[in-house]
Amino acid sequence: MKNVSILVPETAVIEAVADPHYMFNAVNQFLLASGREPLFNVQLVGLKKEIRLNRNLYSVHTDQLIQDVEKTDLIFIPAISGDISEALQRNKALIPWIVEQHKKGAEVASLCIGAFLLASTGLLNGKKCSTHWNAANEFRMMFPDVELVDGSIITEEQGIYSSGGANSYWSLLLYLVEKYTDRDTAILASKYFAVDIDRTSQAAFMMFKGQKGHGDTSIIKAQDIIEQKFQDKISIDELADTVAVGRRTFERRFKKATNNTVVEYIQRVKIEAAKRSFESSRKNINEVMFDVGYTDTKTFRATFKRITGLSPMEYKNKYNKIAVV
Repeated sequence: MKNVSILVPETAVIEAVADPHYMFNAVNQFLLASGREPLFNVQLVGLKKEIRLNRNLYSVHTDQLIQDVEKTDLIFIPAISGDISEALQRNKALIPWIVEQHKKGAEVASLCIGAFLLASTGLLNGKKCSTHWNAANEFRMMFPDVELVDGSIITEEQGIYSSGGANSYWSLLLYLVEKYTDRDTAILASKYFAVDIDRTSQAAFMMFKGQKGHGDTSIIKAQDIIEQKFQDKISIDELADTVAVGRRTFERRFKKATNNTVVEYIQRVKIEAAKRSFESSRKNINEVMFDVGYTDTKTFRATFKRITGLSPMEYKNKYNKIAVV
């Protein structure tokens, strides 16, 4: 029997507590139906017996307090909500317990923005991690020693797991079900919960927002120029001259501040504009390509696919609002 401990932090997102609880209990029922023994002992654990969430709209009653859990096999850290720094402060008493249980052999999995609480333990230092794409910039600023993997649905490293944004955590739940049981059981669970078992990227859902909380005013000025003139051909030399910084220094500072090279940043701004156009206009691929400053079809298609995980046509067919209507 595997002990599964689902943490209930203060300010937890209720769905990220309830869904793993539902999933692993359902898997127990699948196993029973196939003539096998249930595998998971699933418990909600926390600092208090009753934890109120979402402005007291929900009340969660834990099965055990953390100090009463001697040993567990798998810990889920659900997404947290509200101000991240405040949420981490309110839940700091959970950190020593997570670290202690990991030392005893427990695996640890964070769901969505639960990665912030996991990173606070120090267990992610020097390791890869996923979180919601919209929280990526804040995560990098708070935890520079963690390698955040843009667009990833799941990361796994030395018994520590993380998932991407929002519903991406279902992919991690299925991944862990398959690891602890078998492929057939995971496929059954994926069909039961109507979840794509092998989705690997959240890139198609990502909206690029250039990191501007770095305080480098020259780089912010360059970012603004790129975002205002993305239709034009913008050279690195031109940007460096405009902000009166030598090219090599400019490139170094730009990468440090934004976590993108200048070329990557320009590409991502252009592709973000292309995505918005595909979503809301009747323009064809070539028209959108020219609108965002590309003249070579092959380059545009390759860049779009690399950033979004979809071809321009696939993206247009999937998200075009006019087509849906």
